[in-house]
Amino acid sequence: MSDTARNRNTWTHGTPRRAVLGGAAAAAAGFALAGCGSDDDGGDEPKGRKKGEKITLTFWSWVPGIDKPVALWNSKNPEVRVKVEKVSAVDGAQYAKMHAAIKAGNPPDLGQIEYPVVPSFLVDNGLLDLTKYGVADHKDKFIGWQWQQSVFGKAVYAVPQASGPMGLFIRQDLFEKWGVEPPTTWDEYEAAAGAIRKKGAWIETFSATNGNRFAGLAWQAGARWFGAEGDTWTVSIDDEPTRKVADYWYGLVRRKLIKTIPDRQNAWYKDVQTGDMASWLGASWGDALLVGNAPKTAGKWRVVPMPQWKKGDAAYANWGGSTTAVFAKTKYPKDALAFAIWLNTDPESIKLLIENGYGTPGAKKGYTTSQLDVHKDFFGGQEYSKVFDEASKGVDTSWKWGPATDTLYQRLGDAFTAAIGDGSDFRSVLKKVQSQTITDLKEKGLQVKAG
Repeated sequence: MSDTARNRNTWTHGTPRRAVLGGAAAAAAGFALAGCGSDDDGGDEPKGRKKGEKITLTFWSWVPGIDKPVALWNSKNPEVRVKVEKVSAVDGAQYAKMHAAIKAGNPPDLGQIEYPVVPSFLVDNGLLDLTKYGVADHKDKFIGWQWQQSVFGKAVYAVPQASGPMGLFIRQDLFEKWGVEPPTTWDEYEAAAGAIRKKGAWIETFSATNGNRFAGLAWQAGARWFGAEGDTWTVSIDDEPTRKVADYWYGLVRRKLIKTIPDRQNAWYKDVQTGDMASWLGASWGDALLVGNAPKTAGKWRVVPMPQWKKGDAAYANWGGSTTAVFAKTKYPKDALAFAIWLNTDPESIKLLIENGYGTPGAKKGYTTSQLDVHKDFFGGQEYSKVFDEASKGVDTSWKWGPATDTLYQRLGDAFTAAIGDGSDFRSVLKKVQSQTITDLKEKGLQVKAG
């Protein structure tokens, strides 16, 4: 049980833990957080803003350009101003700061929280259940699977902002020069890796420290890392679909068909700039990353769908994406929710967010796919966002994240790094991380078993 849970054993504002998590409701949602805490002594209901009262909401975010839509909101809502505080997203620093603020009793009103780490904040009783403030009235404004990422039982804890459906960025000029067809299956991808290696370049890297991307690859293959039976978590990182993914990438590494350097770091950027790295399995937000770090390759890139395990399938996955969440301690929940909804559905706000490369919007409307092609010239005139739009439709909606995902990513990174160093097969990584994750959840006071 966390220190925060010891100090505040119920959901703030009077929503008991077990009302959210108990029995069939938890099982139906695929989520359980029960295990510590009682159902006594709910917090006081916030009084909210009086008519005509002027307030300021604090919002912690790391999204580039977030100041612009916030400034637009402030110009239209003089009574409810929002103050942005930028937080570092390096190595999870933003979440460490948020958890510390929750423990100290002084979190912001709103925060930028990625889908995978929402459950960790629920363990700390850090987020507000928005259902009593009318969030369900806005459900149909958002893409279904993104909405579901913050729904646990009957409670809704955040508003979707954006996601990162995955695709394959390729150097079209190099593929054509070498006579390599863009791979549509993982078998074809392996063959392409071999062909490109013979030309002295590399198709890609297996980034040991990138647990987020590995999760996406497992997601596509049909893995279900977390589930629930009543109030008991099931952890299934060492499941058959994930073993298939691990075996595949271990085979590429063992045969030296791909590199093993970390992605999105200096050596990787150099390879992308020089053409030593001919492709990248990335997410929709990766367009801005390539533009910003390999400007001399402009016009040479294209985006193609993520390879499939079986030809003709349309199974995709997500890497990244985040929400606008309301913290449980806010004094102004209705105003905070109103801002979160506006930020992520208003066409003018979405336009400003798109221009700064925040990913694929969580909203169904308020923009066109062509608006997402911000860097169309860099991709040789391709309407590349259509690839990600189709991928978003093929993301398995039944995937659920569990608590301590940030710790899970660290566990994966350490174990994959060690395996690459000593030549161990990647199945050993899954077995080790499965055991570690069960221990991590038990230490949080949760009921856990292996799936």
